[in-house]
Amino acid sequence: MKNGKQTIAATMLIAISLLTACGQNGGSANTENANTGAAANAGAESAAANGASAEPAAAPATEPVTIEFWYGLGGKLGDLMKTQIDKFNASQDEVIVKGIAQADYSETEKKLQAAIAAKQVPAAVLTANSAWARKGLYAPMDELIAALPDFKADDFVPTFLKQGQVDGKQYFLPMYGTTQIMYYRKDALEKAGIKPEDMSTWEGLAAAAAKMAVKDGDKTTFYGWEPMWGSANMIDAVLSKGGRILSEDGKTVTIDAKEWVDTWELFRTWIHEDKIMRVHSGGQGWEYWYKTIDDVMKGQAAGYTGSSGDQGDLDFSIVAAMEQPGWEGVGAGRPVAQAISAGIPAAASPEQQAAAMKWYAFFTSAENTAFWSMNTGYIAVRQSALEDPAFKAFGEQNPQSQVPLKQATHGSEPFEDPTGGKINDALTIAADKVQIENVPAAQALKEAQETAQSELDRLK
Repeated sequence: MKNGKQTIAATMLIAISLLTACGQNGGSANTENANTGAAANAGAESAAANGASAEPAAAPATEPVTIEFWYGLGGKLGDLMKTQIDKFNASQDEVIVKGIAQADYSETEKKLQAAIAAKQVPAAVLTANSAWARKGLYAPMDELIAALPDFKADDFVPTFLKQGQVDGKQYFLPMYGTTQIMYYRKDALEKAGIKPEDMSTWEGLAAAAAKMAVKDGDKTTFYGWEPMWGSANMIDAVLSKGGRILSEDGKTVTIDAKEWVDTWELFRTWIHEDKIMRVHSGGQGWEYWYKTIDDVMKGQAAGYTGSSGDQGDLDFSIVAAMEQPGWEGVGAGRPVAQAISAGIPAAASPEQQAAAMKWYAFFTSAENTAFWSMNTGYIAVRQSALEDPAFKAFGEQNPQSQVPLKQATHGSEPFEDPTGGKINDALTIAADKVQIENVPAAQALKEAQETAQSELDRLK
């Protein structure tokens, strides 16, 4: 990992500028590998207090508007979200936000679907689904944003803001940015005589993992690396090799192309044949994720690939962070960099929608997006966060906080699934076959391509 000697402010300003340029490249989706979710019942509507008096009538007192905010965060992230909700509620007397934690992003969306059907929606949800927006299930935000003169939409990192746009309208607002990076134990690399830059390609990472792995007969007692369960890490590796999910004309699903098969077969080999890597799967909510982190922190694995938002759960006296690898002869990696966005269900009352937007404006202010970034590792969504004094000081003392933003400057945009999630579902099934069932990548991806192509053809 290369750490420059420039100040953090200069480094991150350049990175934000590059993100700004990326935002001009077109193609926007708004999901985080199937982005977010929601659930629970809507909050109370505002009511005016009545009163009679012989004196001239005074303006009626207005009760605060109470709304629910659903979010799929647990652990320290969940605790930090509660902190921000409490800060917002204490900062003003017009809106009361009641936070409702869900198991994870996917569970939130499933519960939101049920809430929409029951016509009892929350006013604010940490989720985004472009297909649902097109069906009228989300409220467009443009007028709500215009009603807040201090909102300053042009201060948002353009590539993140654009991911929340559907057919030219703003339906979702980026709450924070994320990209998956690598975390490694410093002592494991030192013991094996490996430098971080030796793992700057996938070929190099595999060689390092093989060198660091410890085996007792056929059993691996210390893993050289742990990818995260699911399709995301393997998709990142394919994108870094130049692979695509759809052809340029958008008519053909290309997930059985050579770049895909070769890359996913390497993961299968590393996990099942070489046994130098492994994945934790299943469990409730984020259980698999925290088991992966625990392996590294407890000295059972040399490193893992995880979210930029994991930084609040890690001890950086033990681990360090670096960007995902590229491929030899291809160049730097191009992992997905995306916004985790929030929406407003269309079925919420106008008063609740306005209240939800006030909560979002608070959460995404320069001070608060900087606070969230410093405490989680997620990427701040406002460019002006760079001017926050606490943010500057934190970056100088915590170089790992720079890694996600640097990687995001050359990252890929999230895939916007035109089938409403069916292509992503096919990839998820294929990933399980490769990672868990030891099915050859060619077979798993061929089956996924046929399923996905059939779904895409239905749109013709």
